[in-house]
Amino acid sequence: MMRMLRAFSRIFLIRQGIVLILAMSCVPGLPQTRQPQARGDVPLAAGDYRIAGMVVNAVTGEPLRHATVAALTEADSHTVASVESDNEGRFALEQLPAAKYQLTASKRGFRTAFYDEHEDFNSAIVTGPGQDTERLTFGLVPGAVLRGVITGDGGDPVENARVMLFRKPNTHKLGDRITQVDSAITDDTGAYEIGNLAPGEYLVAVTGEPWYAVRRNGGNRPGDETTAALDVAYPVTFFDSTTDEESATAMVLTGGSHEEANINVHAVPALRLVVETPRKQDGSIARPELRQTVFGSVISAESSGFVLPNQSGSTEFTGIAPGRYELAQGDPPRVMDLDATASEKVDPGQGTPTTAVSGVLRAATGSIMSGETTVLLEWVDGGHHEQTAQTTATNGRFSFSSVPPGTWQLWADRGGRQLAIESITTGNKTHSGGSVTVREKALSLAVNISDGATRVEGFARRDGKGVAGVMVVLVPKDLTAMHALVRRDQSDSDGSFGLRDVVPGEYTVVAIEDGWKLDWAQAAVISRYLPKGIAVTVNDRPGKALSLSTAVQVQDR
Repeated sequence: MMRMLRAFSRIFLIRQGIVLILAMSCVPGLPQTRQPQARGDVPLAAGDYRIAGMVVNAVTGEPLRHATVAALTEADSHTVASVESDNEGRFALEQLPAAKYQLTASKRGFRTAFYDEHEDFNSAIVTGPGQDTERLTFGLVPGAVLRGVITGDGGDPVENARVMLFRKPNTHKLGDRITQVDSAITDDTGAYEIGNLAPGEYLVAVTGEPWYAVRRNGGNRPGDETTAALDVAYPVTFFDSTTDEESATAMVLTGGSHEEANINVHAVPALRLVVETPRKQDGSIARPELRQTVFGSVISAESSGFVLPNQSGSTEFTGIAPGRYELAQGDPPRVMDLDATASEKVDPGQGTPTTAVSGVLRAATGSIMSGETTVLLEWVDGGHHEQTAQTTATNGRFSFSSVPPGTWQLWADRGGRQLAIESITTGNKTHSGGSVTVREKALSLAVNISDGATRVEGFARRDGKGVAGVMVVLVPKDLTAMHALVRRDQSDSDGSFGLRDVVPGEYTVVAIEDGWKLDWAQAAVISRYLPKGIAVTVNDRPGKALSLSTAVQVQDR
């Protein structure tokens, strides 16, 4: 079952609204379960079922006492019942109605988790006749800690340095890339600490400003030698104390580990970049924007450079540390990757021309969608361009003024719900999914939104028995449209699954045990499982569920 994003915030509120302690007989030594509640503090009808088991340290296997375990409703992640584990780590949620529940656990020093969690998915617990829900082992992973000290020349501590933590992808989700997950500011001793981290492979980068740095504007002037010597900057520096992004050393954090990443930064002469600043057709200045990138993510942006008084039409960026930047300049903007190693005047003809991308969002009926919708373009080709661009579609119409050439994936979100993009029409050509190829000419798109509320339901079974924790994948017949049309879920304790927001079309459903480590997004890989999958045709059934009449055979990875 897909994890509800709102559930995390609810986990810490599980004690709210539960004001009546249920008097009942229970297993000796177990704390009593709080009475099941529904929204508005209206008690649910008591049932005859229980969810019980043990909470353990997922790394050592040691039982965890006083961990809070909660059962949440599947529909809206509302807390139904909660309990604390006893001194042996045992827990029991008593007198539950027959239903499907998300199960969460939390304890200080451990990462809050859903039961049998994988990526953005987990297995719900199904109570009812014939369901074994009393021998669960709920493993919590202790949070990892990364700490260190940032020092400058001579070993002096660097205060107020920004330490950025990036995580390398450890899944095979479409569009996975290195992403920034956390940051910290150093104290007056140069120390920093980032805690409660998930296991994984991380990269560390640091930016900062020498406290004694003096900035110069407008170029060299007589008697400026002293100031010039102090016009210095710290380049972005990576662990283990290198300024070369490609040479950054990755750190592997395991559950509960405490690792140290000390980084030494060196001040170097700051650079000056002079960029042509033409005027737009409306007479306003087309100011350039200088964006600094680390692992493809923009970490800073500046568009207020010093306008040179004797060189009208030019802007000077000063105090620039050597490193990798993305520069947008001109009208229409041209975007260039800039590996700044020396002061220079940037050739206005350099860079790649960007293109305007506009369009309309059309509902399944063909009418233009009303209201406001968030539209997002996500970079697919890789490289160091800014990875996403976002705008708001008002009454179905949206526009991006400057999009670099390449392949992008378009997403639409309305009220926190991702809309299903069935196809995109450009000119007289229509293709499935939300892929957009940007070239030299401006693009006008008709984005066809499916109601996409169809839910494909079924069971993953082996030898006639439901299998929990299995990765279920809805694979489109057109494998080139995987990025937009694929849907995934994790089977629940009875083997049931539900694939949400499915766009009309032809698909194959496959169930793969321990498939989370599989590079399933590759067509050659997922194709191996298709022959034993279940074919399904989804018609436009907004708000309805399509139940598979045949169970999906669980296949080994």
